[in-house]
Amino acid sequence: MTPGTDVVGGIHTKAETPQSPTIGYLVSTWPRLSATFILNEVIAVERSGVSVRIFSVKDPDGEPVHPAVAQVAARVSYLSLPRHRKAAVHANLRVLCRHPGRYCQTLLYALRFRRRAILRSFFQAGYLTWDLLRDPVAHLHAHFAHAPALTAMLTHRLAGIPYTFTAHARDMYVETPSELLRAQAERAQAVITCTEYNRQHLARQIGPAANGKLHCVYHGLDLSQFTFPWPRVPAPEPPAILSVARLVEKKGLRDVIAAADILRRRGRCFRVEILGDGPLRQALEAQVKELGLSDRVQLLGTQTHDWVRRAYQQASVFVLPCVIMADGDRDGIPNVLLEAMASGVPVVSTSVSGIPELIESERDGLLVPPSNPPMLADALERLLSEPALGERLARTARDKIEARFAREQSAAQLLALFQRGGTRSAPAARSGDDSPDGHLGSCPAPARGHVGVRSRARGTAE
Repeated sequence: MTPGTDVVGGIHTKAETPQSPTIGYLVSTWPRLSATFILNEVIAVERSGVSVRIFSVKDPDGEPVHPAVAQVAARVSYLSLPRHRKAAVHANLRVLCRHPGRYCQTLLYALRFRRRAILRSFFQAGYLTWDLLRDPVAHLHAHFAHAPALTAMLTHRLAGIPYTFTAHARDMYVETPSELLRAQAERAQAVITCTEYNRQHLARQIGPAANGKLHCVYHGLDLSQFTFPWPRVPAPEPPAILSVARLVEKKGLRDVIAAADILRRRGRCFRVEILGDGPLRQALEAQVKELGLSDRVQLLGTQTHDWVRRAYQQASVFVLPCVIMADGDRDGIPNVLLEAMASGVPVVSTSVSGIPELIESERDGLLVPPSNPPMLADALERLLSEPALGERLARTARDKIEARFAREQSAAQLLALFQRGGTRSAPAARSGDDSPDGHLGSCPAPARGHVGVRSRARGTAE
């Protein structure tokens, strides 16, 4: 090994030369406020000494940006169509001309799945392949089993780069059919998900193709961002019941409002603050108005990260009563439950999906059956009226988060899985090699200003 180089788990670190291998992250949208778990993961991987590039399937949608995005050193490249259609067409033509057999085989393979968006993912894979031939990464990791994982699989077929992917929630339960999940798993170095519940579901869906590839890696939290002050600063009266979520059905927010109505009729003193936005907002506002709860329940919209952290500190209870939708959509372990538990606010949720892996009822939180407002109201009332119970649950919860959900732990697990693919030496490409599983030979870089993936460094347009 040359002087000044270092290797972490077989992956070359930033101590090496600027040409050292890099991990490529393929995500739906970067940055995205509701995907702070990906942000935390990227930061932790970079801080372990591994270089990262980020490839975003979609352009940012203009929502507020988490302040920690500024900590990310990775260059960000956008693959979105139709915004970059001309560049994508040129890139695909170059890959086609250089390796026509492999390109056509991959296109025919993609068309087997008869997915509406398959051509978009294929052209994005060709676009990405041309970029990676000129600026390689050692390994691709995709977040979400739909478009990002599909694009990673097709890029693997085009460029021979090993890949892994993480499946989360709706992407694996609703949006990706079993046939496509199996295909993605067969070619992936590893398939990761954020709960043991999800891992078992994937094992059933994928079947023999899983072949020991399925791994549970919990989302990691930046504990330095969530202080645990005890005794807590007295919250302003009346005591606050807090919920932070996208306003969608699976979060169970209708049940929060229904439980608030029950608590009011029982004569309890409280206020409910719901932070977040989404398609259900008008329906929730109508429910609040219909029940005459406008003086008790506030829908405060999307707030800044600092605002949310203050809300955790001032809340008496945090509630997120998740449900399973009729189409099968559900949460894994919502990140806001981790944040609330790290912040010292006692939590109430439901025994849905992977949530019992985080919350042991009566030990570090309270769990109730889903879609049961009376039992939800009972749990909230207990915590409003028994501060000693809340403190006991909160202290145990913080201990669990520190022991099992720190982002450094999660990053170490992921890097070990990446090592299986990203650290193996790429086989030398043979002249004219069009095997679907071999690596393409490197291409000469085009003249400056020629076709390339549109990039940003630290979120600033290049």
